[in-house]
Amino acid sequence: MSREKIYFKTFGCRTNLYDSQVMKSALKDYDITENEAEADVVVINSCTVTNGADSNVRNYISKLEKTTSPKIYLTGCGAHTKGEELLKEGRVAGVFGQSEKTQINKLLSRPDGFYEIGDLQFVDEAVVGEFIGKSRAFIKIQEGCNFRCSYCIIPYVRGDARSLDESRIIEQITKLAANGFGEFILTGTNLGSYGVDTKSSLAKLLKKISYVRGVRRIRLGSIEPIQVTEEFKELLDEPWLEKHLHIALQHTSPKMLKLMNRRNVYNQDRELFSFLQEKGFAIGTDFITGHPGETQEIWQEAVENLKNIHLTHLHAFTYSKRDGTPSATLKPQINGKTAKERLHEIEAIVQEKNYAFRKSQTRPLVVLIESFKEGYYHGYDQFFNQIKVKSSIDLVGNWLEITDYEVKPECNYAVFEA
Repeated sequence: MSREKIYFKTFGCRTNLYDSQVMKSALKDYDITENEAEADVVVINSCTVTNGADSNVRNYISKLEKTTSPKIYLTGCGAHTKGEELLKEGRVAGVFGQSEKTQINKLLSRPDGFYEIGDLQFVDEAVVGEFIGKSRAFIKIQEGCNFRCSYCIIPYVRGDARSLDESRIIEQITKLAANGFGEFILTGTNLGSYGVDTKSSLAKLLKKISYVRGVRRIRLGSIEPIQVTEEFKELLDEPWLEKHLHIALQHTSPKMLKLMNRRNVYNQDRELFSFLQEKGFAIGTDFITGHPGETQEIWQEAVENLKNIHLTHLHAFTYSKRDGTPSATLKPQINGKTAKERLHEIEAIVQEKNYAFRKSQTRPLVVLIESFKEGYYHGYDQFFNQIKVKSSIDLVGNWLEITDYEVKPECNYAVFEA
């Protein structure tokens, strides 16, 4: 008898990508497919960071219902906010929380609908030894967040900050390095808070990871400005640390940062970014446009402040109301069209900054080639800039040192022959 095929649809952040990999590793009685159309079962690992994220999940379920009609299960952050409702509507066969993901094989064999939301204090103990279809590995090091930014629902669906066991993290990286992985991306709900509950720190963990044989590059997910401590700064010259940091600002107007209940202060952010620029780092940030209270005056101040800091990458999005958060009741609400125009304005500014940064580089680019599509091998350098490489040999999974390349506004291009 042939086994049922299962497809994973992952929405949202890198932590969800990791959680999907844990579920794939825990499956015993299904064959995993990368082809959604042939799936008998679809597991949706959902995001609920905005009301729009919830809509995306609902729209995806609607699409499945109209086309292939597989059996659908829901997990991820959206399980906490919309899972019960979707189960009652009969649109999903079962709902389970993040703490239950290693039990997926048993849960999916249950004949009746179920709602196993689990708990928000769990500490992940899964160890993943392989990543299907990837040349780099995501490593979850912590879960939850102690911050209470006014626009954010995540602490209510992921719980307070807690750190994963250090020995398990090292065990996982050791296994993956032995399986040929050289680049490791550390992820978590609030990555920089690693160690707050275990008398450790992100910097201490990074040092230990760097000693693992086979580790070539460590990349970090998003960290907060206040988490770039003196101890962390001591690691900035280490060759294994990617020369790119993603430091979440969310805004550059002091008034807006207060409205958002953020912990960062613009003047200190500018000093930090200037220090990192001197160290040769590319820097990315998160930015929300159109948050309630973002007047034209506040916006103009934010744009000028943004121009005055070293930024090379941007993950910006327009504010989307998230029911149950303090921001949802703030006034005045900002018109969606205005929010989008502001988004495009700062995207253009940072795009120019990125282009200038790439043109100014004199060091060789150290690139891990991840994929081949549309005639080019695609990879990212140590500054997290994409490069497209023409070559007659298969480069996927290889590390290249590239000195001769062309800098174009959209990305860098090179030719490589052995």
